[in-house]
Amino acid sequence: MKKFSQLIALSVAASALFLTACSKKPVRDANAGTQTGPNNTINPDTIAVAPDTSLQERTTTAEDLANADKSVVEPIYFALDRAAVAPAERHKLEAAVKWLKENADKNIVLEGHCDWRGTAEYNLGLGDRRANAVKRYLESLGIDAKRLETLSKGSTDAKQTGGEAEWAKDRRVDFLVLRKQQ
Repeated sequence: MKKFSQLIALSVAASALFLTACSKKPVRDANAGTQTGPNNTINPDTIAVAPDTSLQERTTTAEDLANADKSVVEPIYFALDRAAVAPAERHKLEAAVKWLKENADKNIVLEGHCDWRGTAEYNLGLGDRRANAVKRYLESLGIDAKRLETLSKGSTDAKQTGGEAEWAKDRRVDFLVLRKQQ
């Protein structure tokens, strides 16, 4: 009888532990905003660029980004909470390869974006994974890694209103063409 009561007590304790450990993730308040600090901005000078395999260190500065142009390449869109390039988006990357081969003197910054859902830290990481997925895909199609840099904007530019159709537009990688400085 004593073992049976101990078994029941152990079962109750295990059930309570299981139920408290599996609580639902809290839903983010739409009015809360993205938590990236004052003015919801990130200084591009403080963001590390993905390392290159060459010995030369590269960084994208705020001045580089200010001199960047949007390219003729369409953005690559992603599913919610995903960083894999969808088969439906791959034709855009083939167009990007064609453009890059025609403009061999140009370098590209792949800028990863997320919708507003998730923490600022998580979204910066997801934006980075998205930009690097596009970079790896372009490299697999023959583009030199030295011409490609990545930058994550996370959810800093994301819209919190408009619903799923608007939020889907925020889940993307933009192509920024770096202009040569005169």
